Amino acid sequence: MSIATEKDSSVSTGDDIQQFLTFTLDDQEFGIEILRVQEIKNFTRVTPIPNMPACIKGVMNLRGTIVPIVDLRIRFDMAVTQYNQFTVIIVVNVGTRIMGLVVDAVSDVLNVESNAIEATPDLGSINISFISGLAKSGDRLVTLLDIEQLLNDQVSAIST
Repeated sequence: MSIATEKDSSVSTGDDIQQFLTFTLDDQEFGIEILRVQEIKNFTRVTPIPNMPACIKGVMNLRGTIVPIVDLRIRFDMAVTQYNQFTVIIVVNVGTRIMGLVVDAVSDVLNVESNAIEATPDLGSINISFISGLAKSGDRLVTLLDIEQLLNDQVSAIST
């Protein structure tokens, strides 16, 4: 399944509305900017690479491009579970790199008004710099992720 990533009338909805692709991990809902998403793929075989951080499952060949795959459950220190028919890889653009994120399932595209996004709470010394905010949508609360911050150390590990 491909997601439109160009700024056109179907993606750009105005200055006060932002769009996020939402997905689940361990019954928690997260969102990433829709314009960062290149495509969504069913989980396929990943080739392991030695000496990588545990959350980097390996790489896959995506139409001739080698794409590192990060399991977000492991990245967030969540319980590891077996991949199933709902497990997908969200292919995202991180700076000049393309990376894949393994998630439990994709939910939907969420349109959020800017005033419905709360700032990240202050949790003291806990590093939550990868959370850009919390989106309120009805009774839902979606944790919005800053992909650049979230994957910054993984990109460094792959580059070295």
